[in-house]
This record gives sequence, structure tokens and C-alpha cells, in this order.
Amino acid sequence: MLTFHNPPIFQYQVGQLYSVAEASKNNTGGGEGIEVLRNEPYEKEGEKGQYTHKIYHIHSKVPSFVQMFAPEGALVFHEKAWNAYPYCRTIVTNEYMKDDFFIKIETWHKPDMGTQENVHGLSQESWEEVEVIPIDIADRTQVNEYDYKADEDPAIFRSEKTGRGPLGPDWKNNDSDCPHMTAYKLVTVHFRWWGLQGRVEKFIHKQEKRLFTNFHRQLFCWLDRWVDFSMEDIRRMEEETQKELDKVEGEREMHCGAGITVHMFKRKISQ
Repeated sequence: MLTFHNPPIFQYQVGQLYSVAEASKNNTGGGEGIEVLRNEPYEKEGEKGQYTHKIYHIHSKVPSFVQMFAPEGALVFHEKAWNAYPYCRTIVTNEYMKDDFFIKIETWHKPDMGTQENVHGLSQESWEEVEVIPIDIADRTQVNEYDYKADEDPAIFRSEKTGRGPLGPDWKNNDSDCPHMTAYKLVTVHFRWWGLQGRVEKFIHKQEKRLFTNFHRQLFCWLDRWVDFSMEDIRRMEEETQKELDKVEGEREMHCGAGITVHMFKRKISQ
């Protein structure tokens, strides 16, 4: 559950998509990165939005205890996302592990301060098993030292275009009349591999929290870059980003040899 001072939820959508595209470029290179297979509108059973299918090549993010045991084919991860904003659903799968692995992330974006419970409508039994983890993007104690960047710190940043920020320690109480929202993220992890299951599931949940935190700190501090963008601007940017990623992927395959690829999941912060 992330609560942050930001534009209204539909303006936030622009910032979210901008930041996803930037993160994709920043995490591509050196034989790793993101390959976009599909990015297109969809409409199904009354739900309408944007569908994406990506492959993640992030071998260096795999913990060493997994690298020791996992065959090469186990490090190929696919991410499929249905962005019907303000509701988004992302599913990550692995062709090697098949039904023994998946990550599902369901997100509701609400114009509140994180005061709602069970926004995903789980049964009482399921809700009792959920651990709620509040994330405050202005709280530096929630950021690892090696991830911290002063120019991506909402407690320091002030937007020249909107006048928003910096966010003080008690910003949720002091700035309640300013634009704000909460992203309620329900993360379900299933990993069945004898001897590794508990460690890997714990690692994934830890990394998801880290990625959610860092991504939304960036999104807020990049406000002046995207606040004037329209959705048409974002779609053009996504097309340009995909061309850049395709070019890098082509160069990577020429270097590594056709058909010899290593893929590893790292979160989108597409949401």
C-alpha cells in the first residue's frame, strides 16, 4: 500500500507510464534489460485498457543461491499486464517452472490517504492472511542506502512547474487538501521448488517492496518532466522506447549468439 502526494489519479497515470518507459531504458544494456513483445489496446468482458507483454533479461538481479541451482532455462520470465486504469493487473510466469511459479500484482489507485481496507474485495478468510505494508515515498528510512539518490528524494524535491513538494515528515496530515492518492497493491507469490521455496518467496516480496518504493519516489521527483504530457504524448514515447529497446536487444543477440539468451524477471514498475 503506497500513499503519496501526487496529481489526481488520472494525471498520475501519465506519470506512471512515463516512468515505466524511462525505467525500461535505464535498465537495458550490457546484455540485460527489457524486451517489449506487445503493447496494444484491449477490451474484454467490459474491461478496457492497454495490454503489454514483456520479457525481462536481468540475470544480475538473481540471488546467488538461485544461480547455484537454477538451469539456464529457469531464468526466462514473461510479464503480461492489463492496465485498465485505475485498476491494473500484472502476471509474471516462467516457462521452465510452469504452474510451480507465478507472481500476480493487482493494483487499485484510490484518491485517499490509504484509509481503505480490503479494496480488492477478498474473502474474510483470505484477507486475514494478508500482511499490509504501508509505504511512504517521503520516508527515507524505507530506502536502502545503495538505492538512495538525492535528486529522487521527495523530502527534498520541489516542482518548479506545480510548486508541489518537498514532502515533510508529517506531509499526510499537513497537506491533506493537496492532490494525493494511494496505490493499493495486492502481491501474490507462488514458488514451488524443494529447498528454495521459502527463501525465494521472501526474496521476491522484499524486492517488490523495494521496487515499488524506488519507482514511486522517481515518479514524484520526475513530475516536471511529464506533468505537461498528454496520453498521446505517452503513446508516442512508448513507441520510441520500444524501438530503442529492440535495437539494444538486436545488438545483444548478435553479441551473445542467436537463440542463446538469459532472461530474469525484475519488476515494472508498469502498473
